[in-house]
Amino acid sequence: MGNNELLDAMKRRYPEKFGADEEIFAHIHRGDRIFISTGCAEPQYLVRSLIAYVESNPKAFFDAEVIHIWTLGVAPYTEEQFKRNFRHNSFFISHNTRQAVNLGAADYTPISLSDIPDLFYRGLVPLDVALIQTTPPDSHGYLNLGVSVDIVKAATEVSRLVIAQVNPRMPKVPGDGFIHIEKVDYLIPYEEPILEYHVRAEPEVAERIGTYLSQLIQDGDTLQIGFGDILDAVLPSLGEKRNLGIHTEFLSHGIIELMKKGVVNNSKKTLDRGKTVATFCMGTKETYEYIHDNPSIELKTVDYTNNPLVIAQQHHMTAINTALAIDLTGQTTSDSLGMQFYSGVGGQANFMRGAALAPHGNTILILPSTAQQGKFSRIVPCLPEGSGATLNRCDVQYVATEYGVVYLHGKNIRERAMALISIAHPKFRPWLIEEAKRRNFIYKDQAFIPGERGEYPEQLELYRTTGKGLEVLLRPVKISDEDLLKDFFYALSDQSLSLRFMSQRKDMPHERLQEFVVIDYSKEMVILAALPKGEQELIVGIGQYSILEPSNTAEVAFAVRDDYQNKGIGTELVRYLANLAKRQGLGGLYAEVLLENTPMLRVFEKMGFTMHKTVSSGVYELRMTFRGNPE
Repeated sequence: MGNNELLDAMKRRYPEKFGADEEIFAHIHRGDRIFISTGCAEPQYLVRSLIAYVESNPKAFFDAEVIHIWTLGVAPYTEEQFKRNFRHNSFFISHNTRQAVNLGAADYTPISLSDIPDLFYRGLVPLDVALIQTTPPDSHGYLNLGVSVDIVKAATEVSRLVIAQVNPRMPKVPGDGFIHIEKVDYLIPYEEPILEYHVRAEPEVAERIGTYLSQLIQDGDTLQIGFGDILDAVLPSLGEKRNLGIHTEFLSHGIIELMKKGVVNNSKKTLDRGKTVATFCMGTKETYEYIHDNPSIELKTVDYTNNPLVIAQQHHMTAINTALAIDLTGQTTSDSLGMQFYSGVGGQANFMRGAALAPHGNTILILPSTAQQGKFSRIVPCLPEGSGATLNRCDVQYVATEYGVVYLHGKNIRERAMALISIAHPKFRPWLIEEAKRRNFIYKDQAFIPGERGEYPEQLELYRTTGKGLEVLLRPVKISDEDLLKDFFYALSDQSLSLRFMSQRKDMPHERLQEFVVIDYSKEMVILAALPKGEQELIVGIGQYSILEPSNTAEVAFAVRDDYQNKGIGTELVRYLANLAKRQGLGGLYAEVLLENTPMLRVFEKMGFTMHKTVSSGVYELRMTFRGNPE
């Protein structure tokens, strides 16, 4: 039996549930609280018809409160001409209601999405009318809420009057979205396209952030992807992953594409194995066609999907969200900038805290480094006055921009500030350094080299396997590496320190460490040999050179942790430094080596350089000319 036949059968069985729009809307009273379905499930025809009814009957009711989360479609009830009839109250502000909220003509209720159904059930936010959009009824009399279950299901259960726009274009999605026709007071059949949501993000920025994201996501992880253009835009970077799972609030076009590729199959999930679980979907026509009657997808109520206690049960749960801004202490805001309300709390705090509690869980905050075409930095000294702290300082773990990724959890304020400055847009870094000094977040004498000379050369990062089979990451030093290098130097034995620095001095204070981490990459280079150590790195070797301009050579030196010596690390460091020196057009290297430092001498001797060696005051002076490629 087709949709029309089923609908006709329901009309015959439930004639009282069908009628003219004016007759149905006449059941709305003054002061009623009217709920409207979420996002792309907004019943556009019902909203337009309600407004038309008020225009025709301006005294039909007054002071009705319109309640919803995130309207993507029409919102005429916020217009000045209807201020006596409607007052809008949003749990999550959208672009077409933002102005009304900030002018004081509409209200915003900050709350985590998972808590909203309880507000309805307890009567803290009572509802009188629910305007929803559904599929046509099936042969058992069940309609389906389609692309938005979230708080819609709860609204239908507590409202005294439920009016459904029955739209054959609405996909039927497995999960909690079924509602029997007997629970609906009126049905208004009307076919129209389901609202679509299209991603608008800078492709280059998304690609660069996606590269960092792909390094953090492991095969078999279960992901939550928050709401925001940049979040959906980075998902193609996960195209080579395997056996990913999805437990999220927002089911996006990007997630569907990963499902089509087989990247997401939910085979490793702890809960709801084999199912992509979300609470609402916003995408394109193709997205809706894919989720229609798809048994691998379930849309559940938001008090399940966003419940931190549920989220924490998913092993290897990773929450990925974005923010409007993050300050140098790690506070973020997602719902407001200063006194301007922008969006909402949503489910971000639920997922970021739930994932942090999950076994092997992680949280990742990704954001472009700038806003409004590069005019403003999203990394700021302090959140503007009035901004809501969506995530506090102890909530944030990984942060990624197009300039890198850092890990904040467990770091002090100085370390956080330096880490975040290192991934800010280069043109804002000098300002951030000065503001951090002014606020005593970092050392007052913190050095900094502005411009390209001091910009981290990410392209020089590479992995090498030593002759002894140890894989190490060789990368340039960063301005935020000071504490890692302090640990490295203090792990060296007195003998290693003496051989490397030809000095009996054993301390390595901030003033000396700055000489290693704040460098002009056009005149010198410091390369670290790093090994993964949980969310951090362990520095096991350091190599450096400084250009000696008159001779067109560079003075070179290196050191390796005692417990990692004789593993080929020094050889790889010198080989890489020689290659970098050759790329800069240098003709060779110069080194001073104590006579007793035979291991360092052997490393230089086996590089294949043309070497001139002299001895002076117990020191070898090595002048090494390049011949061929050190590789």
